[in-house]
Amino acid sequence: MASNQPNSTLYVNNLNDKVHKDELRLQLLALFTTYGKVIDVVASKGPKMKGQAFLVFNDLAGATTAMRACEGMIFYDKPMHIDYAKTKSYATSRRDDPNFVPPNAANASSLIQNSALDNDKKRQRDADDEVGRQTKREKAESDDEMEIDDDEDDDSGPQPNGGPAAGVIPSQVDYPTSRLFCTNLPLEVTDSILSVLFQQYQGYQSTHVSMSPTPNASGSPVKMGQVIFDSAEFAAVAKEALDEYTLKKDWKMNVAFV
Repeated sequence: MASNQPNSTLYVNNLNDKVHKDELRLQLLALFTTYGKVIDVVASKGPKMKGQAFLVFNDLAGATTAMRACEGMIFYDKPMHIDYAKTKSYATSRRDDPNFVPPNAANASSLIQNSALDNDKKRQRDADDEVGRQTKREKAESDDEMEIDDDEDDDSGPQPNGGPAAGVIPSQVDYPTSRLFCTNLPLEVTDSILSVLFQQYQGYQSTHVSMSPTPNASGSPVKMGQVIFDSAEFAAVAKEALDEYTLKKDWKMNVAFV
């Protein structure tokens, strides 16, 4: 018998915590999709989420049917315990209200407004670190003078893990991939600010922001960024939710596959 109020998101526990999280998500998706459209599966390997998962259905009917059918079902040698989740998922709330801002993204606008100071501090730390590394190289390699870049930041040079180099626009594709390309980003947006929006979606790996070589439609200089997910399926969920997301007044982010 469900103890929480009816909800299109189901809470599942008593799952086998020895199963790898990616396999667990895929198998849960395969099982519960037979009862209704599942728009997200949230399962984490963190200590607080071991043996637990959330299944986000497109509607209450699908969630209720799945709960009744799968309660107590043996899944990886353990009986599942299923109940309605206590609150709506972010994906459901965003679908019901296009202006919904998740709690962990609610301060995105303030992060953008206050990021200049944080960026200055970060650049200073990076510069200090570079000076230290440079000094070690000078001692180890030779007495030749080597130039130190005092203006290192997130926007210069190729990014790690396949991120975009400054000024390079990747080719967009019309089919799902594990990489998303974000355009029309305000200059205040950094890796950390963009990651606040995308890390709430399953499969998130990393975010890399750089300057765009072209201005936006109003002629203002903008930034662009790539977001990498574990799979095209996870990336598609994030793209659907965040394409045309309003970062601040008159600034809507565009998201595409690359």
